[in-house]
Amino acid sequence: MSRQFWKGSTLLAPVPPCLVSCGDMENSNIITVAWTGILNTHPPKTYISVRPQRHSYALIKESGEFVINLAPASLAKKVDFCGIYTGAKLDKFEKCGFTKLESKEVSAPTIAECPISLECRVCDTVPLGTHDMFIADILSVSVDDSLLDKSGRLCIEKADLCAFAHGEYFKLGAKLGKMGFSTDKSKKRSNKNKS
Repeated sequence: MSRQFWKGSTLLAPVPPCLVSCGDMENSNIITVAWTGILNTHPPKTYISVRPQRHSYALIKESGEFVINLAPASLAKKVDFCGIYTGAKLDKFEKCGFTKLESKEVSAPTIAECPISLECRVCDTVPLGTHDMFIADILSVSVDDSLLDKSGRLCIEKADLCAFAHGEYFKLGAKLGKMGFSTDKSKKRSNKNKS
C-alpha cells in the first residue's frame, strides 16, 4: 500500500457545518462554523473557533453567548451563504428567511429551521493563531418534536444533518451501527442459533 505525506493541515473530516447564531433578538448574526466539537461530558462543554476579524467575533466576545444550530442537508446552500457573506453588511436572518426563536438560557436567538440547537455560554477564550477558540458550557439543548419517537427517544437520523469535508458539503448516509454494536452479545447468540 502506498501513501503520500503532506504538510500538517486542517484535513479532519467530516465535521458539522453549524450555523452559529449570536448577539440578541434585536442585533443578531449568523456565522457558519465547522471548527467545533465536544470537549467534556460532565459538565457538558463545547467550543467554536472563530477568526477575530469576523463580524460575529465581537458579538460573541461582548455577550459571551452563542447558539450552535445543527443544519439539515436541505439548508446546505444557506449554510454556505452564511459562511461567505458578512453580517456587517446584511441581515443573514432576513436574507436566508430564517426564523428567530427566543432561546431558553442565552440572549442569542435559536434558528427555528435547524432541528437541534445547543445554547452556550463562553467560559474561556484561547488565542490559537488564525482563530480564537471560545470554550463554552452547553446550558440547554432544544430539539424539534419531529425528531422524537413515541417514547420520547431522539431519532437523530430524522434530522438529515449536513456534513462538511475538505471544502465540500455532504448529506449523511446510512446508519452503520450504534455505540457498542461491535460487542453486542445478543446478535452473536442469535447468529449462532441460526447456524
